[in-house]
Amino acid sequence: MNIRSLTRGDGVVIGAAVLLFIASFLDFYSTTGGDLPSAWDTNAYFLALPSVFLLGFIATGLLIAGRFQPESRKVLGIPLSAWGTVLAVSAAWSALWALITCPSTLDLGAGAVIAFLATLALAGVALFGAKVPALAGALVPEARPAAPQPYGGQPQPGAGYGYPAGQQPYGSTPQPVPPYGGTPTPAPGQHDSGAGHQAAPTPAPAADFSPFWFAVPVARPLFAEDGSSAQIAELAPGTWYLAVEQRGAAALVAQTQDGRRGILSDTSGIQRG
Repeated sequence: MNIRSLTRGDGVVIGAAVLLFIASFLDFYSTTGGDLPSAWDTNAYFLALPSVFLLGFIATGLLIAGRFQPESRKVLGIPLSAWGTVLAVSAAWSALWALITCPSTLDLGAGAVIAFLATLALAGVALFGAKVPALAGALVPEARPAAPQPYGGQPQPGAGYGYPAGQQPYGSTPQPVPPYGGTPTPAPGQHDSGAGHQAAPTPAPAADFSPFWFAVPVARPLFAEDGSSAQIAELAPGTWYLAVEQRGAAALVAQTQDGRRGILSDTSGIQRG
């Protein structure tokens, strides 16, 4: 049984059944001298209990059960939801006639009025619930994984792990700042070791690039700035880093909190500050 298969219309059906159950214990008819018994007194009302209340309860059960059964599951060749719709309409029809045929010596009780409203809502949702977008939506929305902070909110300057103090608030474009006393850009061929080892060519930085803060959705490696495959750091989710240059079509030169700079080759899904 998956509760996420229920719709908002099914929630209305369940609510109508609860209201119908409460109405069954209230006075069905009343007099000026006092209240009469509830619908459970079959000696007083004969068919009111089975034709209104029990039909409504059975219809609710069939409509809800149809959500958890395969569409191929049928009773006498008819789906459960179709059976439930027929019984819901029958219960509303009986409740209407219970109002119309109220004896002239009696008054309508709260039980009869509430039962009619409950069965009317039950029949209406059973007939038109799938055609009304407000009722056809999921009763319980799909759970979404929580995004790592600070994606879910706006970090304040000087507060929160990984966000440098004294910078502009989240959402504004940060201005270029000097490195945190960090490492100078290695000269070409600085990491060459041994004969035959050549450093990968470094793409030229983009001319119209403006530095910005960003965070990664998952841990991403940061490679040496000279373009070699040496990993110098790992960028962690929930921490803001400064992109100081753009290399090629998608790669960024990122600067960590301790001043190390390197190339982030995988920029998919990053969150800009």
